[in-house]
Amino acid sequence: MADVTQLLDAAAAGDPKAADELLPLVYGELRRLAAARLAGEAPGQSLEATALVHEAYLRLVGIEQPQNWNGRGHFFAAAAEAMRRILVECARRKGRERHGGGRQRVDLDAAAPSLAAEPPDDLLDVDEALTRLEAVDRTAAQLVKLRFFAGLSMTEAADALGLTLRTAERNWTYARTWLYRELSQDS
Repeated sequence: MADVTQLLDAAAAGDPKAADELLPLVYGELRRLAAARLAGEAPGQSLEATALVHEAYLRLVGIEQPQNWNGRGHFFAAAAEAMRRILVECARRKGRERHGGGRQRVDLDAAAPSLAAEPPDDLLDVDEALTRLEAVDRTAAQLVKLRFFAGLSMTEAADALGLTLRTAERNWTYARTWLYRELSQDS
């Protein structure tokens, strides 16, 4: 089997066979990342890990203009960003009146007068705060995307960004503190 980086380069060059060979090599890891991200979502999420992986993969490889990937880390960073955008789009769509925005999901078997409201989905708040962080410190924002949306470990995220582990840990501490402050002010 060919190396992921070689297949990424071949797919970027327009080789359709390389894109077909790439999917089985990265699918397991992408699915694991998607499942980890969806585990933190609010109950009632209609998007499943498989659908999230397929949509992200199509956005990465199935586009008309080929992408040049600087290796495996760059590809998975782009996959994390694609998954983030898909989840944000779904959250925004669900918030629209046309798609049931403001309505609560009710389990008919357990329906009772004292139904508790579903916890609010803060994904949009996190996305807005992350966009503001990106304007202040792009590296810290990218680290959050890799850790939060892709579920990468600190070591994997540091490697993907080309940082030392210690620098990534400092950026992670800064980003968490910055986002906590921003999200606390929003509420």
